[in-house]
Amino acid sequence: MSPRARQISQQWGIPAVAGLLIALALLAEHAFGRGGVGDALMVAAAVVTGTRIVINAGRALRIRVTGIDLLVSVAAIGAVIIGEHWEAAAVTFLFSIGHALEAATLNKTRSALAELVAVAPDVAVVVRDGEQIEVGAAEVRPDEVVLVKNGAKVPVDGVVLSGTGSIDEASITGESIPVEKAESDRVFAGTVSHGGFLQVRATGIGADTTLARIIHRVEEAQDARARTAQFMDRFAAWYTPAIMIGALVVGLISGNVVLGLTLLVIGCPGALVISIPVSIVAGIGRAARDGILIKGGEYLETSAKIDTVAVDKTGTLTEGRPRLTDVIVLDPTLDRTDVLRWAALAEAGSEHPLARPILAAAAEAGAPADRIPDHTDPVPGKGIAAEVDGHRILIGNAALLEHDGVRDTGAARRAATELAAEGQTPMIVAVDGRAIGVVAVADQLRVDAPTMVHRLHAAGVDEVVMLTGDVEPVARAIAAATGIDEVRAGLLPEDKLDEVLALQAAGRTVAMVGDGVNDAPALATADIGVAMGAAGSAVAVETADIALMGDDLLKLPEAIALAKRTVANMRQNIAIAMATVTLLLIGVLFGGVTMAIGMLVHEASVLVVIGNAMRLMRRTGGPRAAAPSDERRRPIPRSTATLRVAPRAPDGVSAHR
Repeated sequence: MSPRARQISQQWGIPAVAGLLIALALLAEHAFGRGGVGDALMVAAAVVTGTRIVINAGRALRIRVTGIDLLVSVAAIGAVIIGEHWEAAAVTFLFSIGHALEAATLNKTRSALAELVAVAPDVAVVVRDGEQIEVGAAEVRPDEVVLVKNGAKVPVDGVVLSGTGSIDEASITGESIPVEKAESDRVFAGTVSHGGFLQVRATGIGADTTLARIIHRVEEAQDARARTAQFMDRFAAWYTPAIMIGALVVGLISGNVVLGLTLLVIGCPGALVISIPVSIVAGIGRAARDGILIKGGEYLETSAKIDTVAVDKTGTLTEGRPRLTDVIVLDPTLDRTDVLRWAALAEAGSEHPLARPILAAAAEAGAPADRIPDHTDPVPGKGIAAEVDGHRILIGNAALLEHDGVRDTGAARRAATELAAEGQTPMIVAVDGRAIGVVAVADQLRVDAPTMVHRLHAAGVDEVVMLTGDVEPVARAIAAATGIDEVRAGLLPEDKLDEVLALQAAGRTVAMVGDGVNDAPALATADIGVAMGAAGSAVAVETADIALMGDDLLKLPEAIALAKRTVANMRQNIAIAMATVTLLLIGVLFGGVTMAIGMLVHEASVLVVIGNAMRLMRRTGGPRAAAPSDERRRPIPRSTATLRVAPRAPDGVSAHR
């Protein structure tokens, strides 16, 4: 028997036997009248379905828990004692049916986890001793070469050594559009090749893959308790004994034992107990399908309260890959290539991030730095000085030139100021005491950054704040292009932490979005820390409150909107459960609701609550639908398409170091 068939048999076997016994009992009563065979069959049906219920109630009592199983057990046993055999059989049978339906529908809410497990690869084709060998995915060795052919699952996390291919990464990032892969690109276990041939060096195997970490996180998150769920547990702890005492009092006062037992059944808090967990499981499952990992129910609830989002700039609002944008020539005897060549010679001895785009641009222009400086002297906050073949080269801001005694820098200052005002990072180049030009480096603004800000507002976020180490003019230019509400510039990592604390002190619920490195203090302090592009970072997957697996800014408003939908769904479920119990109790006290009818309505309310929660599993437009249709085509001014990476200089204009 397959696992699926075994599971169905366990869920529905007992209700099926009990249903058959009840049907036979009704036929016996029709044929022979009440009593005798009919009563015996009804009692047998109650025993078949009630045994497990009584056992569960006993186990719960041993750990001092009084729950719904105890209420049903007492009601059923009491009904048998007073001769209400049909009521005993009906109550236990309906409860058993409801339990089976509940288990089946809850399994559906966990379908996201099942889908993740299903995409886990089973086999891999590796190259050993020059031959292709098929082995289990968990048997691949670290750094071994794995072959990924068209239509195959990628069995490991790794780096492409050679070949090209198109990989569907929906299981990791939630995006269905295949991604083109080539040499040095990363691939992830569980993704699927849609064309091409790749040779991949294995870097993550088995439990060390990104997919395995995602499955682990989703399992933990779906089992984690939200604050509301913890409150409901405390509520149920006194509610159940209260119902038992109330039923006893009503039975004694009225002298109607059946009425007291019916109150026990009607008062079962089943829908109330399940109302919160089922919503959380469904919400976290929907998020996981979309490439959003939420740490647990508590974080889901907190995310629904977010009214302020603080975002880092470099690598979040921008692509994090600076490039050369301008070369301004100040010496009429030189051309653009000459200025680039001198700048590259100075940068050849630098490890600063802004050195790379200058070296790359010089090489592309045919003027590569073909030697290392004889001496390099970084000047913090100003730039760098280098000695090359007896020439002294300076590259940095105006303060660096003044510090080195360079005169007649007016034209260089004006050019640098204009470039900085446009949102770029200007660096003045001087050779042997003369300013020969200005080069500007910039980082490209992400095309979807303005859309993200708009959708955050549409999702109910009041304020989006940029926290950046950049200078004010650059930060203001980016804010103008993206629609960011507030800018706080010139910040060190500890300053970002202070800004988050200040926002929280003002009563804000703050989400901080960053790269998890220089933003780590602020991410840890914020009410919700969000890591972007977490698919390639094991640390981010394990530590972030929300991890966006893809490098997609629009996942952030999607996550917040989903959190708000989930909390609203939880409240709806509580209202449904409370209303059902209240109406049934009124119906019992004023007549018309029997024990069997009460259990039927009660179980129906449980299914309604689960069905309501399962609506969360559907993908909805959310804030995406609210965004203007032309947002992605919105032109970004040149002055706002770039931004600096280096810290603020003392003169407030530009700094290279």
